[in-house]
This record gives sequence, C-alpha cells and structure tokens, in this order.
Amino acid sequence: MVVGTTLENRYLVIRVIGSGGMSWVYQARDMRFPSVTRLVAVKEMLNPSKDAAIRATAVQSFEREANLLATLNHPAIPRIYDYFTISERSFLVMEFVNGKDLEAILTESSDFLPVTQVAHWGADLCSVIHYLHHHEPPVIFRDIKPSNIMSDEHENIRLVDFGIAKLFEPDRKGTMIGTEGYSPPEQYRGEAGPLSDVYALGATLHHLLSRRDPRIEPPFSWHDRPLRQLNPAVPEGLDQAIMKALAYEPEQRFPDMKIFGAVLAQFEEGGHPVVIQSSEATPGVSAVIPSGPENTIKPKWVFSCEDEIRGTPVITKGMVLAGAYDNNLYALKPSTGEFIWKYAAEGGLTGRPAIVEDMIVVGSEDKRVHAVNLTTGKVVWTYYTEAPVRSSPTLAEGHVFIGSDDAKLHAINALYGRGAWKTEVDGPVRSTPLASGDRIYFGCESGDVYAVDLRGEIKWKFHAKRSVTSSPCEASGLLYFGSVDNLLYAVDIKSGWAVWRFRSNHAIISSPAISQGIIVFGSADGRIYGVDGNSSKKKWHFETEGQVTGNPMISQGLVFCGSVDKNLYCLELLTGKLRWKFATEGPITGGITANEEMLVFGSTDHKLYALPL
Repeated sequence: MVVGTTLENRYLVIRVIGSGGMSWVYQARDMRFPSVTRLVAVKEMLNPSKDAAIRATAVQSFEREANLLATLNHPAIPRIYDYFTISERSFLVMEFVNGKDLEAILTESSDFLPVTQVAHWGADLCSVIHYLHHHEPPVIFRDIKPSNIMSDEHENIRLVDFGIAKLFEPDRKGTMIGTEGYSPPEQYRGEAGPLSDVYALGATLHHLLSRRDPRIEPPFSWHDRPLRQLNPAVPEGLDQAIMKALAYEPEQRFPDMKIFGAVLAQFEEGGHPVVIQSSEATPGVSAVIPSGPENTIKPKWVFSCEDEIRGTPVITKGMVLAGAYDNNLYALKPSTGEFIWKYAAEGGLTGRPAIVEDMIVVGSEDKRVHAVNLTTGKVVWTYYTEAPVRSSPTLAEGHVFIGSDDAKLHAINALYGRGAWKTEVDGPVRSTPLASGDRIYFGCESGDVYAVDLRGEIKWKFHAKRSVTSSPCEASGLLYFGSVDNLLYAVDIKSGWAVWRFRSNHAIISSPAISQGIIVFGSADGRIYGVDGNSSKKKWHFETEGQVTGNPMISQGLVFCGSVDKNLYCLELLTGKLRWKFATEGPITGGITANEEMLVFGSTDHKLYALPL
C-alpha cells in the first residue's frame, strides 16, 4: 500500500512499520480528529494465494484475531478500534504503540541486557498472559517471542500480534503453529495449552539474557548452553526458574503464570530471594517462600459492628471513631475497644470522619453531611446535598470541603453547617479533597481532577481517561493521584500539567501515600507499589492475592495496606519486603489509622481491629 493512501476516508497512511508472515503494519493518522494528531496502527492482511480455500482460511484467521482482540481489556494489550474489508483486502485498526520490540532492543545492545530489567519484563508478561489464560474463554497466545513484545514510550510491556492466538479447547489437537526455537515440544505435535506459553516465555527470557537465538540452535538443547555460563550476571535462582519453565514435560514446568511471575518479580530491582522446590521433590509444583517472618501479631481488641466497614477510622481525643455500612458512627475507647456511643445516620458511612474542634464530621449515603458532638454523640448540624456522599471531609480555613455524587464540591461553614459555596463539576465527587495553600484539589468520576480556590473558582482542570476515585496527595510541588485508567499521575500542582505517568496492570482506586520520596499505592492488579516520586521509576512491588483498593498508610518506615484477599500487610517502605500480615475474615477496602501505640482498621467482615505497633 502506498504511503499517503487514505482508507475508509478516515485513516491516512504515514509510513510502514513492519511486515512479516501474512501481514503488513502501517502507522496512520485518524483524520476524524483533525485538530489533534491521533496515531493508529493499521494491519493489512496479505493473501497472495490463488487457492480459494487457502484465501478463505486466511480471512477467517484474520477475522478471528479481530474478534479476539475486541473481547480483551488489559493495559498490556493494544486496543482494537476498527475492522473492515476493501476489495478482498482486510484491515485491522489498533492502538499505536510508540516503542521498540524486545528483539530490536536486544539487537541494538552491544552487551548483555540488565538482569533486573529482563526480570521486570518477564514478571509483567506473566501478568498479561495470566489474564489471557483466565479470560472467559481462555486464550493461549502460542507465539511468545521477543519480536512480539514491545516496550512502549513509558517503558511498559505490550504484547502484540495475536494472529495465531487461539481459544483454549482442552484435548483438541491442531497443526503445528508458532516459531521454532520458542515453541515447546507439544506444540510441534499440534497441542497447545497454558503451559506451552510458560515454555515460550522461558525461551524468550533465555534469549534476552544469553543473547543466543534459539531459532538457530538445535531444538530443546537448553541444557547444552547453561544460562549462567553464557551470562555470569544471572543469579542462580533466576537460572533455575527459567530452566524450570523450559522443562520438556509440561507437568514439570510452573503450573501457571502467576507463580512464574511471582518468582521472576523477586529478581527485579528491589526484589527478594525465593526458594524454588525441585521438580523431583514435588513433581510439577513450585513454591515461593516469602522472606518475611510468619504472621504472629495478635490484636489488642476487636469490635463487631452490624455491617461492613468500608471507610477509614480516626483516633482522636481519647476515642476511636469509625463509620460503618450499618448507618452508624461508632465511638470506642482506644485502649480496650469498649463502646462509648453511636450516632445513627440514615445511610451507610463509607468515608473517613474529620475532627472540627469538639465535633466529628462525616458524610453519608443518606445525601447528608453530619456534625456530631464528640462528647455526647448528639447531632450538632446537618447539611443536605442532592445525592449520596461517599467522599470524606477535609477541614481548611474554617470550612469543611466535601464531594457528593451530585457532581459538586461543597464548602460548608464548619461551626454552623451553612453552605458557603459549591462548585459544579462533570461527575460524582468521591475523591477526598486535598487542601494545600489557597487551593483545594479533588478528582471526580468523569476522569477530571480540579484545582479550585477558596471561593470555589476553578483554576485548572486535568483530564484522565477514566474515573478518579483516588484521593490526591502532594509533595515537592507535585500532585499525585490514581485513575481507573490504570495510571498513577504526577501533575504540577500550580499548572495541572502532567509531569509523569506510571502504569499498573489494572484500575487504581487506592489513594497514594508518600514518605521519603516514595509514592505507595495499591492497584486492582493485586499489587502494592512503591514508586519514586520524582522519576516515576518503580522501586518495588508486592503481590497480594486480591485487588488492592484500600488506602495505604506509612508510619515509622513501614507501609500498612489491606487487600481484598482479607489480609492486612506490613511492608518495609524502602524495599517492599514483607514484615508480617494479619488475616481478617473479609476483604479490606478501607484505610488505616494509627497513633504511637496501635493501628486501627476495619474489614467487610463487620469488625474493627486494633493491632499493636
């Protein structure tokens, strides 16, 4: 196809990106957006055969790729925008990934690639392939190799070319398909399953670390070229992990990508050693043994409510105060958890209460903001919004600032509960406002983040791709917040201009915390992340067994964060190393509070826990 061609009166072809197999790939501009340059990748199917049956099979394969991509939703998989046919020529329009494939990176390098970088790529690849294997129905990629993996402009891994990926059908054989050298023995017999992708990823990592191309080596001859002899910088544990993935018999490999990824993650920057059981000791099984101590912590006390605790408690003035989904705000004695009083609203309490002199202020799903006397538990004032209040209040300059699902930020006189002003925005406000200087910063469900002055006038607006439920934090002139678009953002606090973005593998609802220049936050990908606040470089991540939607707390050089896997984790701030974990009976979706002696948090098991520090 000639550069300058316009397809479908929309896609202007700019240049050829590459070709291979049965397709050409072009960079094009989407002319439906004339005021901005929106680049896309256009894949054209090549079908030179004159045999009608072969041509029909090729078209069917191309359509299968289009239909498969349309069902996938993962940040490491390019999105599909369009599919069409022109005079028997088929085209697929996809997200343009600005970066290089790993084969090109390896070729351009004159020395071995950094081991930590390759391990990081491997762990991220395990995450996306695990997603494919657990898709409904499961998807087997079948062609993992360096040229099908890209590192984008943000140094995030992207998996490309789904041309021979297939839906997994156990016990069904097909023809041999894949790339020699990377494909496992069973794939030569027309059999491909999840463990075939484990092998191909092992072959890919071996190639990246050894610089020995398996396509020109005798098949399945990995033991004839030991990885550590070729590259002495490879740790013994990583060598063992890759060789386990390359086992000839599928049952001797890692049983799934999640376990393989957990092992590889230990060799990233900031990772920790693991022990891998030999296949002889436990055939087909591997175990990751954490370096942290066993869970031995015991609670000081446990208090039971009548429904889930989704918000964050506070400790103040000789009381622990916590809202629950049973509509009650509870006041307890910090030393024993003994009940003092409760205040009943008419809707669930999901936020973190705020202290205003001798009052406690909290929002409720009954559409109101309640101010309650700390001593008596009696209402002082009530402020009405037009929708449920799922934001938490912030006190500044004698006013309470709080968002509502009515798509407004409300400024309320703290003493009397009278509305001072409200700023209307483009979606429900569930983010907790941050007061800094003469500005209030908050996100909303439209994906916008706002800076308003103390009169409610909008000073700037930043747009993320999806909802911003995460509450912002600020340090060194930067504002940090997460989005459901999987990104953690750092923007200039004065102008709202983006400084950097960090991509996780799933939505970020968790609100970040910062200490010693490290931003800590959770993601729905099951990880707790530690990221350098200036450079956006990942310092560490810790794998949990469930989504992390709650808010981390940092105290005394330690990170405390809950997970939907029902555990509260204590990690070292600088390394992400596990100190201990405490198991509850339900997902932990809220935040944690602490004083000098203890930390307090709630769980959806209806209980409030106090643990000693």
